[in-house]
Parts: sequence; structure tokens; C-alpha cells
Amino acid sequence: MQADRDPRSSQPHGLSAPEVAAARAAHGWNELPEGKPVSPVTVLWRQVSGLLVLMLIGAAAIALALGEVVDAIAIGAVVILNAALGFVQEWRAERAIRSLKAMMSPQAVVMREGREQVIPARELVPGDVILLAEGDRVPADAEILAEAGLGLDEAVLTGESVPVSKPAGAAIFGGTTVTRGHAEARVTRIGAATEFGQVAELTGTVKTAETSLQRELGHLARQLGWIALAVAAVVAGMGAWRGLEAMQVFMLGLSMAVAMVPEGLPAVVTVTLALGAGAMARRQALVRHLQAVETLGAASVICTDKTGTLTENAMTVRRLWTAAGDYVVSGSGYDPTGHFERDGEKRRASDDPVIARASEVALACTHARLRREGDGWRALGDPTEAALIVMAHKAWAEAPDRNAVIAELPFTSDRKRMSVLLGDGDGNRILTKGAPELVIELCTRIETGDGPLPLTPDRAEGARAAAHAMAEDGMRVIALARRPTTGDRITEEDLTLIGLAGLIDPPRAEVAEAIAAAQSAGIRTLMITGDHPETARAIAAALGLPAARVVTGPEIEAMDEAALSDTVAGEVAFARVSPAHKLRIIAALQAKGETVGMTGDGVNDAPALRKADIGIAMGIRGTEVAKDAADLVLLDDNYATIVGAIAEGRRQFDNTRKFVRYLLSSNAGEVLALLINTAMLAPLIFLPTQILWMNLVTDGVTAVALGLEPGEKAQMKDPPRPRTERILSLTSATLILGLGLYTGLASLWIFETLLPSGTDLARTAAFTAMVVFEKTSVFAFRSLRTPGWKLGYLSNPALLIAFATMMAAQLAAVYWAPLQTLLQTVPLRLSDWALIAGFALPLLILPELWKSLRRTG
Repeated sequence: MQADRDPRSSQPHGLSAPEVAAARAAHGWNELPEGKPVSPVTVLWRQVSGLLVLMLIGAAAIALALGEVVDAIAIGAVVILNAALGFVQEWRAERAIRSLKAMMSPQAVVMREGREQVIPARELVPGDVILLAEGDRVPADAEILAEAGLGLDEAVLTGESVPVSKPAGAAIFGGTTVTRGHAEARVTRIGAATEFGQVAELTGTVKTAETSLQRELGHLARQLGWIALAVAAVVAGMGAWRGLEAMQVFMLGLSMAVAMVPEGLPAVVTVTLALGAGAMARRQALVRHLQAVETLGAASVICTDKTGTLTENAMTVRRLWTAAGDYVVSGSGYDPTGHFERDGEKRRASDDPVIARASEVALACTHARLRREGDGWRALGDPTEAALIVMAHKAWAEAPDRNAVIAELPFTSDRKRMSVLLGDGDGNRILTKGAPELVIELCTRIETGDGPLPLTPDRAEGARAAAHAMAEDGMRVIALARRPTTGDRITEEDLTLIGLAGLIDPPRAEVAEAIAAAQSAGIRTLMITGDHPETARAIAAALGLPAARVVTGPEIEAMDEAALSDTVAGEVAFARVSPAHKLRIIAALQAKGETVGMTGDGVNDAPALRKADIGIAMGIRGTEVAKDAADLVLLDDNYATIVGAIAEGRRQFDNTRKFVRYLLSSNAGEVLALLINTAMLAPLIFLPTQILWMNLVTDGVTAVALGLEPGEKAQMKDPPRPRTERILSLTSATLILGLGLYTGLASLWIFETLLPSGTDLARTAAFTAMVVFEKTSVFAFRSLRTPGWKLGYLSNPALLIAFATMMAAQLAAVYWAPLQTLLQTVPLRLSDWALIAGFALPLLILPELWKSLRRTG
């Protein structure tokens, strides 16, 4: 077979053993620096270092110092439960293997001391001569010494969806893949000095953003902490003023601090987020960090890579232009299911000579192959060649015998075309494919349905115009040509132009609908790609993305921060961008108050994934680098999954806000009752163990059930919540104080009414009343705008079960001897229960009545 010189035919001698040793002493090993692995202790510390949890630990320590062992054990149990839940979830998701290191090729073919050797890639040193063939992963940065038709897939670094050709003298980068041809190259950089290493360094310098929930809970914890200390000090002072003993003063202050702080909140938040993570996993979205569950729900902008995220990452022939007419090719990806259509009629190679000849070039002038894997197809070799093979199969064309290829002139970056000499029973013929601007110049005739015609200047110009029009539509254009010959050598001249194939990496079928759904939820989708601007514009138009302007990386470099801020606010898409450009875009959006989600699958996406408020990696196509930098991994690589995850994130935040308000309203009633009770110089209305029972056991279980509330129908019609929005608004604070005032005064009234019957009975009744009030009021927090009859009274069965269970637990607290001893309670009379029920009924009726009137009004 005739071909360009195989570079392996005159390989350099390579390094000697002493030269390898000297280079290793100077440069080290070809591996990325090992970051300090995340230890179990680190993950555990994350769970217990929050201010609310530290306050609980402090309260347990004080209780233990005062001899209140039961209180200390109860609080400690909550801390342990919270830490265990968070630890299990995050440790499962923690990556044990350094992902950048895993991307490096494990072995390399190298020339040393005149011999070809296979060595571990980590043993490469600068100066080594490596040998590369189709399918190899480049093990280090290198300079090409010689090549034959070399093509590289650099998508993991650049985002380019089309393989690039590399001539001798060009640089190649570790982690990229050889899609065609072969080469020999001299290693120039290894380990941290490679492009991979620079991306790793850039990723490591990006500080992980604090989630909105972390900010909110931190802000709430600080507020509650100071308020608890202040109120506890005031109450303790009042106790001292009353002449109580020092131990009683301490117990009174501790009771107030315990009442002020919602001890169950950290555990409830952790449990609810863990359940939300499970719900997201069922939606094919794996959560790596619990606090990120709700952040996606706040996203106002989704910055997305194009290749493999919005598109299929599978080149597809969509059009075939010929002098006989335009053919539309259906189907997408490497699935050969599809057909040719022209003028409304389906065509096949058997009844259309133009399609037959185009298919012959596609099937013979190639090194690519298709392989059936499971329910799908996989392309082996160059994606463009694979797409042409698929095109031919859609025409039901008969594949020529590959052994009939007599000679070949391979594709190179200089020639930009490939030709083969095919010889079989139909005679010899030269088949050529390549760049239209070059192939058209080699043609003297053009194929028509009735045979070839001379390629006049007008016809040639028509072909060039067709190629230009397809390129403007974002397609890659490949010219197909042929010529019968009686010789046994390839001469690329006097060819007949068959047609122009227009290829594109097509959008995923479900993405347009997903983007529309995101837009209806007030979420903007912004495309950021390393691909060509025209391709970006075409994909944006196909998906319905508003992109009046496509801005390139060099244009971003020329902008100052103010100009970039104005740019990201407009209808824009970004193309030819680098990792550093992505970081600037995300920073500009965040500076405008946007909550930014970033999707990606390549190494080039990793820094931006970490910089964004929520990083979203692709689970199938995504590199381990991208997954390691992300907060969320899409297990099905489906952009549409993001919409479901956004809905789940919004539900999580809404429910978090509901149970935070519920817990605080419960605590407000306890605090108000204690304050007034202390000021009245009456016996203590609640004991510390009773307050812990209310806050940890009964309230905690009910709050978790409230966290399982289904999403409200209107939640995906609401705009994203602002970054500045608080969990507690003025309206919610008013509601909390109103409910707290009612439950506190009602409990106090019951206590004072029954006090003549005995302090223990009055305290038990007030304690039970507060539990019943808190359980009844939970139904008001299912929604602040939608009444229960509209939500569906049975739509959250977990809440009904929790309500019934906690009411049963309170009955046990009043009538079961062990709990009577622990909580210092006595049995209640039927009349006491009737009194409690009378005060509880308005908590069930009035909120529902108010929401119903507000809805109809």
C-alpha cells in the first residue's frame, strides 16, 4: 500500500539509562502532586464544626458539669446522630483516588537505548521519545518529531468537539487521545508542569464557594446564639433577684438557653438534606456534598459547556449537497437508524447513484469503525469518519472489501484530505474526501443524477457557496470526490465532485425542552464552549437559547471587568474560551448577585465547576477531574436531569425554611412562657429535661416529616430566590412571634389555672399542652400560601404518621412510669385534656381559614 513515511521506520535512539536517571533527578516523576487526601477525621469535623452544633456541645458540657447527666446524654445523642448522618453521606461521595492522576495513561511506548519499550507512564522524563498510535492516550506534553495522518481529540482540555490535526513540530498535550494516524514525539513536560498540571493548579487555587444554606444557617446560629446568651443571662438574673439558690439559677439559665436554641435543627437539616440527596439520586443526580442539595434550587444562571452536555458528542451527517439536489439525512449520533430524503421522497443507494457513490467514498476512504455495544453504537477512530460511515449505512450502501484498498494517501494537517485507491471487480478508482476549498480545486467534473458534467466556474462557485452556507449553520463540511483509473498509484487530479457532507454534533433531543422549562422557572442558560463561534451560534439557535452575540476568548481578554459585566447581562454565548475565561465569566455573574450553576465534563471545566455556586459534572462522559470538582454529578449525562434537580433543590429549600420557622415558633412559645413565668415569681413551668423532650424528640421527628412535604405546583413558576433572601423574613418572623405568643400564653394560663391542684400536675399539663400545640401548629407550616384542602390532606403521609407517633409518645410521657420518672410528670385527668384540646383547636382552624380567604380574595 502506498502511504506517507511511517515515523517508526527511522526512530531516534532515545535516552540512555544515565540520561534517564539525570532527568528524573532534575524533574521527578510524571505524576501530579498528591494532594493531602481527605481523611475521615476531616469529614467528621465538617459535621461538628457548625456554630449550632458547637452550641449544643457547649450546652451538654454545662449540663454535665452541673450534674444533669440525663440532659447531657440527650443533647450528646443529638450531636452524634447529626454527625453520623452527615459523615456517612459525605464519606460515600468522597473520591478516594486523585482524579487528575487517574486521567494519565498508565503505560507508554518509549524508545530508550535504541529499543522500543513499554513502561509505566509515571517513569517518563523530558527528552524521552514516545511512540503513539490510534487509540493511545498521550502520556505527557511533547513535541512531534514525525507523524503520519495524526489526529488528536483535545475535547477534555479545550472543549473542541472536532479532532485536530498536528504536524511535525507541533505541541501535543498529556491526557488527549489519538483518533487517527501515528507519530513519534519527544517529551517536553511531565507531571505538574503539563497542561494537566496547570489545570490542576488552577482548580486548587479556586476557593470552594459557601452554599446559601450554609450562609443562612450560620447567620441564624449567630443570631440565636447571642439572643440565647442574652435571654439566659436576663432570666438567671431574675432568678437571682427572686432569691433562688445558685444551682436553681444555673438550671433556670440553662432551661432558657435550651429553650432558645432549636437543638433538633442541625439533625433535622442533615436528615432532610440526606433524604433530598436520595431523592436526587433517584432522579439520576448524585449529590457529593449535602449542603449543595438546596443550592441548585437557588440557581439563577446555568453556565453549560456545549460538547457532550447540550450536544450528543457524536458527529452526525445532517445534509448532503449535490448537483442533483439537497439530501436531508435523518437520525443522530452513531446509530445507523435513519434515511436519506430528497424532495419529500426517501432515497437509498440502490436506487440513487449519487448516494451510492458518496457512500462508497465514506466506507472505503476511512480508518474508523462502528461497534455495537449493548443497546447503542460506539465509534472507533476519527468521529468525522465514523459519522460518514453511519451516513452510508443509512443509505443501505454495500460496504466495499477493505482488502481491496491498494494504496492510500493519509490525511495530514497540510494536505487536509485523504485518498485511497480502491480496486475490485468494478475496476480501479480513486476516492477522496477532505476540505471543500482544496478538494473542489482538484475536480474538473461534478456528479449529477444523470452522470458527470463539466465543473464550470459557475458550478464550482455554487459548490463553494453551498459549503459556506453549511459552515455558517455551524456544520463541518467534507467534500467527497472520485475518479476511475487504470493505474496503481494515486494522483489527486481530474476528480469528479460527488457532493458536500454537512456534519454537526447535534443537540440532545431532550435539551430544548429542558432549557424552556428552566426559562419558565426564571433560570437563564448560558452556553460557554471551546468550540467554533458559528457552531456555538447554530447550537444556540437549535436549542432556543437567546444568543444575539457570540463572544470569543480573545474578546474576553480585551474586556475590563465593567465591560464583561455588561456582556454577561445580555443575550450572549461564549466560544473559544479557556479555563481562565470561564472563571472570569462566573465571577462576573456572581458579582451581579447571580447564583451560578456550571455544568461540564472535561478537564478544562474543573476550575469553573469549583468556582461556581453549584458545580454539575457529567457522570458518563465526565472526566474524574470534573467529577471531583463538582457538587453534583448527573448519572445519565442528561441536561434535562438538571431541571428535575432544580425542582428538588427548590423543594428542599422551601421545606428547610418551613421546618426552621416551625421549630423557631415552637421555641418562641417556650421562651415566652418561661420569661413570663419567671417574672411572675411562680414555680418553674418547664424543666430542662421537658424542654429537651419537646425540642429534640417531638419537634425533631415532626420537622423531619415536614421536610418530606411534596413540592408545591407553583414552585417551578416562581423566579429564583435572591442570594440575599433570608430563611426568616419579616412576615415569617411575625408569624413565629404570633404563634409563640399564643402557645406561650395558653400554656401559662393552663399552668396557672391548674396550679392549685398541685405543681406537678400543673407543670405536666402545661408541658403536654405545649407539645400538643406544637404538633397541631405543624399543619399551618405545610405552606404559607396554599391551604391544606388544596395541597391534599393525605399528600404527606409521613407528617400524619409523625403527628400520631409523637402524640402517642406524649401519652407515654404522661402515663408510662419510666418516662414519668425521667420527665417528672404525673397522670392527667380527662378534664385537663379537654382544656388542652380547646386551646389547640384554633391552631388548626385559623391558619387554614386565613389561607383560604387570602386565596379566594
